[in-house]
Amino acid sequence: MQTIHQTPRPSQPDNANRARMLISCPDRNGIVAAVSQFLYEHGANIVQSDQYTLNPGGGMFFIRFEFDLNDLERELPVLQEDFARVADRFDMKWNTFRASRKKRLAIFVSKEDHCLLELLWQWQAGDLDTEIAMVVSNHPDMQGLVESFGIPFHHIPVTPDTKAEAEKRQLEAVKGKADLIVLARYMQIISPKFIEQFPNRIINIHHSFLPAFVGGKPYAQAYQRGVKIIGATAHYVTEELDGGPIIEQDVQRVTHRDDVGSLKRIGRTIERVVLARAVKWHAEDRILVHQNKTVVFN
Repeated sequence: MQTIHQTPRPSQPDNANRARMLISCPDRNGIVAAVSQFLYEHGANIVQSDQYTLNPGGGMFFIRFEFDLNDLERELPVLQEDFARVADRFDMKWNTFRASRKKRLAIFVSKEDHCLLELLWQWQAGDLDTEIAMVVSNHPDMQGLVESFGIPFHHIPVTPDTKAEAEKRQLEAVKGKADLIVLARYMQIISPKFIEQFPNRIINIHHSFLPAFVGGKPYAQAYQRGVKIIGATAHYVTEELDGGPIIEQDVQRVTHRDDVGSLKRIGRTIERVVLARAVKWHAEDRILVHQNKTVVFN
């Protein structure tokens, strides 16, 4: 197979001194003021702020800050240590992230390439600001494509008799090398043991507008029911099959003139766009999970 030379990706804006803070806590007066004042006192300049409350009368409160801080590498540990006092006061769950530290992706794929290609194209164009550490597949079909982008490819066959051993090999491949697992139409069920290693860090794309048409041949089911919209759902993977927190969904209108093949083509387009959005938002630290729902600051 002819090798396609990788086109250099556009360089990202200088974000060496930019950080992000995600917070969830019980809602009460003074949260935004306290955090803003704290960041100001530590020399940080807030460049973006988003917030959401479930219930002003005592529900949960969610907030995302982006801020610049000179000499971030040295100053951020100090800021984190000092912020613990504010967090304790408001009973906060919180995390900070360096914007310059790109999330490392391990993309799992089977034989369908449309979702994988969308991620590769966006990554190559610089629109998906991540590192693609590897692609893992239970089939060899995508090896040439993936390696043409300069990305390692791991072919790990999976059969009912070898599933446990295959998953062990997968975990060994991604251990210490991936921050996020992306199931880009990976047609295998992930075990609870695997999910435990990546809580809220495995994103799946479901080929319908959940919870409709679960199982095999969803577009044939949709055609038989005469649906007028079809869609796709990106969600975090939990032990409940296709029941994890939903990150993004989209739909498109169809008509009686669309046959099964037409529905599949339309569906593939929706799937790849929805998955890419979800991965991008996770990579940019825009998602907070509460119970089985997400708050997405997009």
